[in-house]
Amino acid sequence: MRKEKVVVGIDVGTTKVVTLVGNVIDGTIEIIGMGKSESHGLEKGVVVDIGRTMSSIRKSVEEAENMADVKIDAVYVGIAGKHISSINNSGTVSINRPDRIITDEDVRRVVETAQAIQIPPESEMIHVIPRQYIVDGQDGITDPVGMTGTRLEVDVHIVTGSITAVHNLVRCVETLGIGIKQIVLEPIASSLAVLSSAEKELGVILMDIGGGTTDISVFRGGDIWFSKVIPIAGEHITNDITVGLQTPIEEAELVKKMHGTALVDSVGEEEKIEVASIGGDEKKLVSKKRLAKIIEPRIEELLDLGMQEVEDAGYRDLVPAGLVLTGGCSLLNGLTDFASQRYDIPVRRGKIPQGIHGLRDIVESPIYATSIGLLRYAVETKDFKKPEFYEKKRESIVSKLFSWFNRFFRG
Repeated sequence: MRKEKVVVGIDVGTTKVVTLVGNVIDGTIEIIGMGKSESHGLEKGVVVDIGRTMSSIRKSVEEAENMADVKIDAVYVGIAGKHISSINNSGTVSINRPDRIITDEDVRRVVETAQAIQIPPESEMIHVIPRQYIVDGQDGITDPVGMTGTRLEVDVHIVTGSITAVHNLVRCVETLGIGIKQIVLEPIASSLAVLSSAEKELGVILMDIGGGTTDISVFRGGDIWFSKVIPIAGEHITNDITVGLQTPIEEAELVKKMHGTALVDSVGEEEKIEVASIGGDEKKLVSKKRLAKIIEPRIEELLDLGMQEVEDAGYRDLVPAGLVLTGGCSLLNGLTDFASQRYDIPVRRGKIPQGIHGLRDIVESPIYATSIGLLRYAVETKDFKKPEFYEKKRESIVSKLFSWFNRFFRG
């Protein structure tokens, strides 16, 4: 008998909100519904207007519900923004029982030890991700339960975010009557959609270039080692075009998508395009090279900032699989060639992997990498495999945040 469950992911971005509904059949995801709306009320991935953000999320969710013919009551939500930080840490516990067999409780204890770090009072932990376990000096262990040893260690990747930013995003969703299964860092979600196991094992950089932010992550040995969000992305290119060509912002976005390129040398002076003027219906002719000269410096700045973050973290020479670009801006013509030439590393555009079916023709673009990754994240969580996955009554994330506030301020 086939086992079927429905999972939902919502990517609340600076420029768009995407809701995907997936029917999971024996581990394979079939996309059965999608909703997409313009995003309002966010700035660089952070909610600045709750009412407008709720309206954008509501429209996206309703579209997805109508297409999938389901009622959405629980979701996985992606989060990004310049408030996101990460750190690597480790923890150690002793196994003192006579049989020295490692249990789930020992794993819980060692992870708790690793996450016992001081973080700013305005931040909270979003993820604590075990990268590897070490038993009596033997490293590279992914699941130590059942093994024998006297000393258990773990290396973890800890992601933190602003309590205010997380709380406001959660409120926008839960006020609509939708429960949140988990908040998921967008680079982690995107990696599940566009990176292969071989790339993660060998060492790879992922840059998800969205509208308001660029999410950067580094994977080695199959696990995430570094994550960072920088507040420069596709919107900045559009704004530069608006100023440089003196055209409305809607026209600038269209021109960027249809005629933009990251390589100035790939276009000639004689190539012309029509562009609308500000404050009138008149069109004017501009050269494609002029457009490219506006785009290329911003792309150079964006990629340099991202690569510098990787360099500063000490991973620049540890990524033989190169750079994978995803997100809406990754569709910019010439971007992969520009990055490959500039950094002398393999560069490719992220593609949705096998195992995603249904409305694939709609969601196979890297624009939907985060939302597809959220579905894959849901399927790969341990909770998903439990029979009570949907029946289990969970404390809402908002309640957890209030509890945290009370513990912190009341001692």
